[in-house]
Formats: sequence, structure tokens, C-alpha cells
Amino acid sequence: MHESVVGISSIRERIEEAEDRDLSPHAMRSASSAGRDYPEEESPVRTRYQRDRDRIIHSNSFRRLRGKTQVFIAPAGDHYATRMSHALEVAQVARDLARALRLNEDLVEAIALAHDLGHAPFGHAGQDALDQVLCGGYRHDEQSVRVVRFLEKQGKGLNLTHEVIDGIRTHRKPRNSLTGVTVGPSETLEAEAVKLSDAIAYINTDVDDAVRAGAIEESDLPRETVEVLGDSRSDRINTLVCDVIGTSLDRPLVTMSAPVLAATNQLREFLFQNVYTSPDVKREADRARHVVTELFKYFRRHPGAMPAEYQEDPRDEGVDRRVADYIAGMSDSYAIYLFQETFVPKMWPV
Repeated sequence: MHESVVGISSIRERIEEAEDRDLSPHAMRSASSAGRDYPEEESPVRTRYQRDRDRIIHSNSFRRLRGKTQVFIAPAGDHYATRMSHALEVAQVARDLARALRLNEDLVEAIALAHDLGHAPFGHAGQDALDQVLCGGYRHDEQSVRVVRFLEKQGKGLNLTHEVIDGIRTHRKPRNSLTGVTVGPSETLEAEAVKLSDAIAYINTDVDDAVRAGAIEESDLPRETVEVLGDSRSDRINTLVCDVIGTSLDRPLVTMSAPVLAATNQLREFLFQNVYTSPDVKREADRARHVVTELFKYFRRHPGAMPAEYQEDPRDEGVDRRVADYIAGMSDSYAIYLFQETFVPKMWPV
């Protein structure tokens, strides 16, 4: 028994030694982490970033991602993207990049799985509604940080490492360019890898979903982007991943070449113009915003109707912030159910 315990206790150290030996000089080592908000005893078999990944996967917020919309609200089909399928796809692309660039795969996976935990129900429509009613605004990257620091585990948070939280905080990209900065540069190349993987995943998934929904045809895609990136989802993802690797290999950055970046930005702008703001999507988005707005108004007036964990205000942030936290955690179907229970009259039995 004693020999077994001794053997187990050295596993994490062996992993950390392998990282130090095999990773790029530009990669983040688990043993070099800036640590957590609250110090913990180290695991004998898992690195800090492995523990972060596992905590995220087992969290309630991660489970709820399966019921949150990517673009098309409450779709009837089984094959439309959800926030959970998106997070898994981002993690897969990010791990491919990290392995090729000799970055820390566990760190990119943890960031990727957690980066959208703060998305409200109904995708960007729900986010826009909360942004309008909450003083100070609402941004899903900031909410994702709140989830992992303050809201999970009945307010205890997940106590993730500084580097994972930094990657969550900095993953959002401006409208004009995928490589732009919204809240300052990331502190690790692993976070930069996730930022690009997020775009690679959602752009190509959104094209597929838009075609599936009849919003566009494959032939509608800009010809110049197809010529650069490819004419199928798999071709486009392969082009983007190979380009990032070829452009970034052995360099202290993670980026795309200029021609591929320009084509990807053009495809993204095409989606904004023809899918995200299309009449059909906008009509459902308006309804979704109404649901979120009315729920916010109701719980602001009746905070006692919220679950017990949202009754307390440990950071003295006020009722509006607690209402936003509650609504942001809802799945699409639960928000619809709660709206019906709250505002739609019950039919009397015959």
C-alpha cells in the first residue's frame, strides 16, 4: 500500500517535468501558474490545469450549455449547434493547435470549455436584452468570469487558476477583426489559441446551421472566401487550422496569415449581414429579448421569487445584478417555461 501511494504521489510531478521538457519556450507550464484566489493543496495525479478542466466539466453551468442557443433560438432539429457543442468544438480545435505549436493542451482545453459559461439564454438576443436593462451593461465574457469565480457551487465558485480566468476574460473579439482586442491582450499564447479556435468553430458551424435553416445556400457564400478557405466545412476548418499553425510555429504569437485572416473576416461579416441580422432570425430574437426583459422586470419587483442562492448579496451588488445572474444561467427552454408560468394565464379544466 505504501509503495502504491508513493507511486501515485509522483504522477503530477512527472507530468510537470514532461511539460518543462517538451513544451515550447513560449508555452505556459502548469507548475508556473500564478495560482488561485484561494490556495489549495496540489493533486498527486493532476496538474492545476487538469483540475480546472475537470471542475468545469462537472459544473452545473457547463451542463446547462446544452440547452442554450448558438444562433437559431429553440430549433426543432437535433443537429443545430448549442453552446455545449460549440464549447466542445472549440476545445477540439484548440487542442489541435496547442499540440502542433507545443502549447499547454490542458490549459487551452480548460479555457475553451469555460469561455461561454456566461452566455444568457437565446444567444446574443438574450445578451442584448440584459445589456439594455442592467446598469453597467452585460457582456458574456465578464459573466463567464463571474460564474467561475462567484456563482458556481452555491456561491463558492470553482477557484480556477489565474491563467484560465484570464483566457475566459480575453476571448471576446471585436466586430472588425478576429485578431483584434476588446479587453486587453491575453497573458498566454494558450488564451490566444482559444480566441482563434472560437472563431474557427463558430463561423463554420453557423454557416452549416444557416444552410440547414434555409437562411442561406452554400452558393451564397462570397466566392473569394471560398477560393481561399474551401467550399466545405471540413475544408475551411482544415485551411484555418493549418494556416494558424504554419503562421505561428516557433513564434511567440498565435495568428493567421494576412490572406486567410482577410477571407475569414469577410466570411464573418457575411454572416452578420445575411444570417445574424436576417429578418427570420431578427423576428425570433425580438421575441427572445421580450422574454428576457419581462422576466428581468418581474424578478426585480419580486426578488423573493428567485431561488435561495440568489437571495443573498455577499458582494453588496444590488438586486439587479442578482436578477441578471439568475436569468443568465437559464437555458432557453427554462426561460420560456418560466415566462409562461409567470405571465400566461392557466386554462381552466373543462
